[in-house]
Amino acid sequence: MNKHEKINYLEFPSKDLTVTKRFFSEVFGWEFEDFGPEYTAIHNAGLDGGFFKSDQVASTENGSVLVVIYSSDLEGTQSKIETSGGNIIKPIFPFPGGRRFHFCDPTGNEYAVWSEPNA
Repeated sequence: MNKHEKINYLEFPSKDLTVTKRFFSEVFGWEFEDFGPEYTAIHNAGLDGGFFKSDQVASTENGSVLVVIYSSDLEGTQSKIETSGGNIIKPIFPFPGGRRFHFCDPTGNEYAVWSEPNA
C-alpha cells in the first residue's frame, strides 16, 4: 500500500541496462520488468524503483544519494558482488551501528552494504 508523503520509488541511472539487470539478479536476486528499451523496473528489492538509460552515474563524490543495502552476511555479499563484476571502492569498515562497505556496480553507480556489528 502506498503511504501518503513517504518515499515509495527510486530511479537510478544505468549505462547498460542488460549488464545492470544481470548484476543485480545474480548478486541480490532482484527481478526486472522492462518498459521499452531505456527503462526497467525493479521488483523484489525491498523498495520499488527502476533503472533508466543514462551516461551519468550515481556517486557520493558527485553528491548523489547513497543507497544502502542490508546483508546478514557481509563478507558473502561482498564476494558475490566481486564475482559478478562489481568493484569494491571502500573495504569493510566499522561505523556506528555495524559494519559496511561501498561498491560500484559494473556501470559505475555507487552503493553500500551494511550489517550489524557481529553479523
